[in-house]
Amino acid sequence: MRLVVLGCAGSFPGPDSAASSYLVQAEDAAGRTWSVVLDLGNGALGALQRWGDPAAVDAVALSHLHADHVADMAVLGVYRRYRPAGALPPLVVHGPDGTRDRIAHLSGNDPATDTSGQFDVRTWEAGRSVDVGPLTLQAVPVEHPILAFGIRVTGPSDVDPARRVTLAYSGDTDACAGLDDLATGADLLLAEAAFVEGRDDHVRGVHLTGRRAGQAAAHGGSRSLVLTHVPAWNDPEVAVREARAVYDGPTTLATPGTTYPL
Repeated sequence: MRLVVLGCAGSFPGPDSAASSYLVQAEDAAGRTWSVVLDLGNGALGALQRWGDPAAVDAVALSHLHADHVADMAVLGVYRRYRPAGALPPLVVHGPDGTRDRIAHLSGNDPATDTSGQFDVRTWEAGRSVDVGPLTLQAVPVEHPILAFGIRVTGPSDVDPARRVTLAYSGDTDACAGLDDLATGADLLLAEAAFVEGRDDHVRGVHLTGRRAGQAAAHGGSRSLVLTHVPAWNDPEVAVREARAVYDGPTTLATPGTTYPL
């Protein structure tokens, strides 16, 4: 299993990155590559095309319905509807309650952009796993102003195919029990760090700081930490320093195009 960063800008696309989106891939026993996209924020469809035909994606998993995590679902629907190669079966999309209506709202009322037939939308159920080829996905409720989930993805290791490994994606959240559950035993914790200690202390229940992400990784025994969703107005190295002050494991900053073999 491997993680590819498609977009890692926080809250809006940055000058060098699309908004939140991550490609997770793994091969099954027959050698077929399975692909799941975690979130598809503004501009991420462009980045996804660098890694192959978006029509080959097997499933999309949405953490929550803020635009910087779902906006490009509308244009993915357009891509699928009008591609010259012909019609496609509906793409499975896992997301919070309201996902179908959110995508329809983003697509607008123009019949030319109606993408309702392009997606097979399924609602997350906390604690219930779903399988996509060799990958197992589990949604964990986290703390954000709207209904939001972190996502644990378990699959065969790229380094040692005999072993199964776990990627834990925070989505958007503040520190909470759900984040701790996500981080527990994760081989890689992909955690947002949109806020800065001291500057944003008065706003709780929205985002993590680098320090809070590091604390979750430390408490959960995560083997590595990748910080993401850093807005363009932040110095990303501040988030890294905050995390490293409380977490001793490998800590890096997500950058577009980076691949993490697990």
